[in-house]
Amino acid sequence: MAGSGTRDIKRKIRSVNSTMQITKAMELVSTAKLKRARKRMDITKPYFETIQKAVLEVLGSDQTIKTDYVTDKEIVKTLYIVITSDRGLCGGYNANVIKAALENVVDKENAQFLAVGRRGNEVLTRHDFMIADSFLYISEKPEHIHASQIAKIATDLYNKGEVDAIQLVYTRFASTISQVATRLQLLPIERPESIEEDELKEFIVYEPSPEEVLKYIIPKYIESTIYGGLIESAASEQAARRIAMESASDNAEEIIDELVLSYNQARQAAITQEISEIVGGAEALK
Repeated sequence: MAGSGTRDIKRKIRSVNSTMQITKAMELVSTAKLKRARKRMDITKPYFETIQKAVLEVLGSDQTIKTDYVTDKEIVKTLYIVITSDRGLCGGYNANVIKAALENVVDKENAQFLAVGRRGNEVLTRHDFMIADSFLYISEKPEHIHASQIAKIATDLYNKGEVDAIQLVYTRFASTISQVATRLQLLPIERPESIEEDELKEFIVYEPSPEEVLKYIIPKYIESTIYGGLIESAASEQAARRIAMESASDNAEEIIDELVLSYNQARQAAITQEISEIVGGAEALK
């Protein structure tokens, strides 16, 4: 019986060790992918921050500017662009994004979703939410063309009046150990406070008109913001997967240490029992 017990423990040790080798390999892969994703994020982030600043400056320069992208009408129907991963094994990354997307949804009939990533698409489909469109298998390597396609679908729904607002739900990359599920309203844009003339670096004249400038620049702003969200989410996904795999490897090492201790105890107990039997047999022969 003791021999059978030690054999079972040895099999468990080999099994956990094989799993640990896989998790360590996945951790290394995620680390390499994270470096590439962070590099792309650092390159693209200044661009969409500049576009956003330009939009706010145009709107802040004149409070009389009228555009469909800035409106005070009541928001009833909302389109949520939800960015999740295509694969699992990344801790609470997907669950946090979906939770952030659904926490303000009261009526399913007034909510539409544009799902980016297979995991989010599966959850939304399973709960019978209305999915306007889905983009699968792009979460790890998003391109600007994907952002353009998503932005076009979203703005078409907004311009047709099928939705009153567009919100982007993604994971903001705070650091390699911190990723924050974030909900950002793309449309309608909140009108900023008026900018005083002495705060402007120079006097700017918008030709042919501020409305026409906004008509051109706001779609670019939406595209760039969505692209920025895709890039940050890609970096966050790899960071979350690296942390999850590191934690899994650490847990596997702890389990192996416990199994080795149990194996040594079982082996020692078996040896002690054999010695006792030998001594007992020798005593019986006297």
